[in-house]
Amino acid sequence: MIKIRVPATSANLGPGFDCLGLALDIWNEITFETAYKLTYQAFGEGSEKLNKGTRNLLTKAYALVYEICGKKITGVKVSAENKIFMSSGLGSSAAAIVAGLYGANLTLGEPLNKQELLNLAVHLEGHPDNVAPAFLGGLVISLTAGEELIWRKHELPDWTVVIVKPQVEWLTKSARAVLPKSFSRNDATYNIGRAALVVEALRNGDLELLQKVMDDRIHQSYRLKHITGGMAAYKTAKSFGAAALSGAGPSIINFVHPQDAEKAKKEIAAAFEEREIETKSIVTNPSGIGAHMI
Repeated sequence: MIKIRVPATSANLGPGFDCLGLALDIWNEITFETAYKLTYQAFGEGSEKLNKGTRNLLTKAYALVYEICGKKITGVKVSAENKIFMSSGLGSSAAAIVAGLYGANLTLGEPLNKQELLNLAVHLEGHPDNVAPAFLGGLVISLTAGEELIWRKHELPDWTVVIVKPQVEWLTKSARAVLPKSFSRNDATYNIGRAALVVEALRNGDLELLQKVMDDRIHQSYRLKHITGGMAAYKTAKSFGAAALSGAGPSIINFVHPQDAEKAKKEIAAAFEEREIETKSIVTNPSGIGAHMI
């Protein structure tokens, strides 16, 4: 039996659209056991949707590694204990892809190296901002240049992070569809400088700087106005620290002083609940490690 953990991730982090991602101390745990046939069962977050068959992102990624390595899949029993909120902007899809690739590679004796696995993950996910920190941990800056994936990982101090997810349907394709097809030069330069300073603030534990530079003109405002209660929740989060949509949303991520975390969580959730939208929330920290065997 092989047992692994894969972390949640938060991408974009304000102005770092499609290129910044952060691993969080929220985990899916997956076991792979020899069996007579392929079976899959999930527990916890999303289990009611995932337990409708054996074909999903995780098993698709698992099968791809076997295909790449020219191996025939024998029976395997996959069990997943999921704590990452689904459809939340916390990288649940990326975690599934990484789990399948990483688990299959371990099962086969690690024929693929880290970079090869990352390339496969990007191929399946379409972009690296979530899969890279899910594999590597920490804060990861990543981009694709032709066929090449370029990335750098940074270790972070012990930030306190509040996540609040409204229980609304917000699909990734919807989150992409509301974005404009082009942006002004002013908006582009606005984001470029702030993205660089977001990295500096996160690396140095500088909450004051992070509060000043985590704004965005590329995606957040377009998305927040389509998420009921989203703008109110975002403004509430900003009153406590540095705030952003987590990934494409609908979750709000808030970097705060530790003593403010519980109050921030409660008041951000209230901004949604006042509009009769239920929420899930958690106080957590960044994770310096990514996918690993336990």
